[in-house]
Amino acid sequence: MKITVIGTGYVGLVSGACLAEMGNDVLCLDLDPEKIRILKEGGIPIHEPGLDAVVARNVEAGRLHFTTDVAEAVRFGTIQFIAVGTPPDEDGSADLQYVLSAARNIGRLMTDYKVVVDKSTVPVGTADKVKAAIAEELAARGLSLEYAVVSNPEFLKEGAAVEDFMRPDRIVVGADDERAVHLMRALYAPFQRNRDKLVVMDVRSAELTKYAANAMLATRISFMNELALLADRMGADIEMVRQGIGSDPRIGYHFLYAGCGYGGSCFPKDVKALIRTARENGQALQVLQAVEDANDVQKMVLVDKIVARFGEDLSGRRFALWGLAFKPNTDDMREAPSRVIIAELFKRGATVTAYDPVAMTEAKRIFGDEPRLAYAEKPMDALEGADALVIVTEWKEFRSPDFERIRSALKQPVIFDGRNLYETELPRSFGIEYSAIGRR
Repeated sequence: MKITVIGTGYVGLVSGACLAEMGNDVLCLDLDPEKIRILKEGGIPIHEPGLDAVVARNVEAGRLHFTTDVAEAVRFGTIQFIAVGTPPDEDGSADLQYVLSAARNIGRLMTDYKVVVDKSTVPVGTADKVKAAIAEELAARGLSLEYAVVSNPEFLKEGAAVEDFMRPDRIVVGADDERAVHLMRALYAPFQRNRDKLVVMDVRSAELTKYAANAMLATRISFMNELALLADRMGADIEMVRQGIGSDPRIGYHFLYAGCGYGGSCFPKDVKALIRTARENGQALQVLQAVEDANDVQKMVLVDKIVARFGEDLSGRRFALWGLAFKPNTDDMREAPSRVIIAELFKRGATVTAYDPVAMTEAKRIFGDEPRLAYAEKPMDALEGADALVIVTEWKEFRSPDFERIRSALKQPVIFDGRNLYETELPRSFGIEYSAIGRR
């Protein structure tokens, strides 16, 4: 099957590469010539475990191609995936300019039947706007061509996106065109040989399903984070609470870990967009508003603990910070708690030496030539002479550190752990003052 994927970010590049892996002929379009140059030269413009091997294998096999030529891309695929960014506007709503621009290009250049698939996370009603944009362009050309617009939301976790695409637990397709549904079934058949994972529904329900899924997961995180704050005050241990409630099969263990807040490209943006969509339709989402507010508070928890320990004025103090990405196995720093923590430490006069296995290049792009922020080549290098260690991202290499070396490297043996990596008595047995989230 010939497939065009518009956009080579996390969703577009993973989708294109994985569809090619199943034998499809895939052309990925991006208007950023630098991205396409990197891809054509065998590089990967994003960090995603396993993606480089899938891309290389399918480029070598001649199934995966890259272009900046819009006309070539529209001409190529019967199925046209729109996988461009939908960044939040100032009011929290999703910015659809790139989605609608892609739709207009399809309408402007198509010459035969197309299935236009909204893969980007978009608000309810976007498919109608995409359909209208294509219709306007066709009318301007004096043409009447058949096409269908389908909602096919992605459920990919950054850091595990290739695995999630290749072995999905469900595939949601929103469509009202039988021919389009038939093509989507054929496209996804290789991904569901053990059981039927395709869930077909109307377009608007599919659009809402994506937002509802992310909002539910964000709610679980914020709920546990608020309980962790209560546990701190009451002398309870949130890890014991997690095990106690997670053992209930109606609840389960997923997304029950307390920490210093969620970030990334999905949860913050999608919660805001769903709140905004609800408001526009006259329905207040009070629970979700509380989820967002709780997450804003949680990103300040480590700063509050640092201030409680060292005082409001941190002038002359330097903190080692482990972890810049919003989660492990990615270099994504969008809405990352580290950004809030670093900014707040700067505001109080402190400097920071940071280490992250993959996100330091991204941090340098974000912070520029910030003189108060230095970078260490190794985790332990960041600690030398620092007043305390602040752990923000739960990378595996942080899980079993040399606590004796940590104690000797720090001016004061203090760890502020935003991800509850250690049993509380372990660092304390080495003479380290250990402050975690909701741990007794």
